[in-house]
Amino acid sequence: MGVPQNPDLIYDESAGIERLLEIMRRLRDPETGCPWDIEQTFDTIAPYTIEEAYEVADAIERCDWPELEGELGDLLLQSVYHTAIGEEAGHFTFQSVVTNISNKMVARHPHVFGDESRDKSAEQQTRDWEAIKAAERAGKEQSGTLDGVAKNLPALLRALKLQKRAARVGFDWPHTDHVLAKITEEAAELVEARDTLSHDDMVDEMGDLLFVVANLARHLDIDPEEALRRTNAKFTRRFGAVEAALVDRGTCAQDSTLEEMDALWDAAKRAEKSSRT
Repeated sequence: MGVPQNPDLIYDESAGIERLLEIMRRLRDPETGCPWDIEQTFDTIAPYTIEEAYEVADAIERCDWPELEGELGDLLLQSVYHTAIGEEAGHFTFQSVVTNISNKMVARHPHVFGDESRDKSAEQQTRDWEAIKAAERAGKEQSGTLDGVAKNLPALLRALKLQKRAARVGFDWPHTDHVLAKITEEAAELVEARDTLSHDDMVDEMGDLLFVVANLARHLDIDPEEALRRTNAKFTRRFGAVEAALVDRGTCAQDSTLEEMDALWDAAKRAEKSSRT
C-alpha cells in the first residue's frame, strides 16, 4: 500500500469514505502499520465479515437503530478490508469494486435506468431480475442451473437457494402434500439409520430430512432462517423463565429433575400465551 499520502485525512471527520480508506492504508502499511492488521488475509478476515453481517441483521430484528448504525460501520469496514488486501495483491481496488456494483445495479434495473416500463408487478420484476442474473451467469460460463450459488452460505439458506433454482426449471413438487409425505419418508429413513446403520449414514439421513423441511418452508412461503431464529429466541426466553422460577425456589437447573423443569416450561408457555390474549 505504501506510506499514506495524506495523514491529516485520518483526523478529518468530514472526509467520509476517503478517511476510512486512508485509515486502512495506515493500518496495513508494512513499515508503520499495526502488526495484527498487516498479517490478515482474505481467509482470516472472512469469518469476521460473516459475523458482522449477522450482527447487522440482529440489530435490525431488535429495531436498535443506534446499534445498527455502528454495526453497518463494522460491516463497511469489512468491505474496505477486503478491497485493501485485493489492491495490495493487484486484483482490484475499492474504486473498481464500486464501479462493478454500480454497473451491475444499472444493468439489473432497466425499468429505472433504461427504456423499459416501470409498470410491472413485483413478481414480474423478480422474474426479470432472475433472467438478467441468468444471462450474467451464462457470460461467466456458469451454464448449470445451480451454478453460482455460494458454497459458504449457511447450510439452511443454501438449501433454500438451491431449491428455488431447481424449481425454476420445473424440478419441484407440485403441492405441499408431496413435501409432507417426503418428510415422513425421510424421518423413517433416519430412524432406520439410527437402528441399523453407521453414524455417517445417520448424518446423511439427517441432512436429507433438514433439506426437505427447508423445502416445505419454501412451499409455505416461510423463510426457514427466520422461523428458526424465532424459535431460538422463544426457547431462550422460556428456558430463562424456567431458570428464574428455579432461583425463586432456591435451586437451579443442575439440581432439578427433568419433570420439574418440564412443568415450569409448560407454565412459561401458558404465561406467554395468556399475555398475548
